[in-house]
Amino acid sequence: MKIFAVNAGYFKLDGGAMHGVVPKSMWNKVNPADDNNMCSWAMRCMLIEHGNYRILIDNGMGHKQDDKFFGYYYPFGPTLEESLKEIGYTPDDITDVFLTHLHFDHCGGSIKKEGDKLVPAFPKALYWSNKKHWDSAVNPNDREKASFLKENILPIQESGQLRFIEVADGEEWIEDIRIRYVNGHTDSMMLPQISYNDRTILYCADLMPAVSHLPMPWVMGYDMRPLDTLNEKRKILTEAVANNWVLFFEHDFKNECCTLQQTDKGIRAKDIFPLAEIEKH
Repeated sequence: MKIFAVNAGYFKLDGGAMHGVVPKSMWNKVNPADDNNMCSWAMRCMLIEHGNYRILIDNGMGHKQDDKFFGYYYPFGPTLEESLKEIGYTPDDITDVFLTHLHFDHCGGSIKKEGDKLVPAFPKALYWSNKKHWDSAVNPNDREKASFLKENILPIQESGQLRFIEVADGEEWIEDIRIRYVNGHTDSMMLPQISYNDRTILYCADLMPAVSHLPMPWVMGYDMRPLDTLNEKRKILTEAVANNWVLFFEHDFKNECCTLQQTDKGIRAKDIFPLAEIEKH
């Protein structure tokens, strides 16, 4: 197995929304805001080469939206295609696109424009979601409606490339990749739990978007059920620290991975490092 961090660019979100009930006097020290109270975040994906599989986990927001849309989020940095090219891949090489959930900043790169048509950006890939989450995305509640964009979602199904994962929580999807389901952020978000060279890597998606979200009260204002997020974090972090897992952060602007340690303040980061240096930790 080979694993790569793949940068789909950066964007900005409101600092208060990203940190929930935590006061700005605390979060601004670790995620400094600009004059508009916006903080910079990564859209960090992962590519797994495993046997005949080349699995891309999430794919950022893409670049098919209009200027008005991008004006809300100030995207900058490399495109997903540029980052794939850096490690020797193209969209045609991807066999499977694993979507942790269908919020626009995680799945917008799934679809591209070809003339007036919306088509899969990964033409040879199967796209993986699960039925519970898919149903919530195509029939969104009023609070999530702005995050579930039909142009990112429905063309996947129309292409015939959509598949649903049916394994239970903690079971293997394919060899060496288990699925963990969490429901605090959104219905049935999937976290890949990857066995890699005798280590376990958890792709945290939006359960813990950054190292700064490790403390229990640091729960995003975007979460549908924040108390569920709190309990899910506690359960998974307890398991992770006991088994020396590596956490991989999708949205942390600077930090890709960390190991954990138990402190008198709770579970916190121990070593912070790029995914490419996992063998050293």
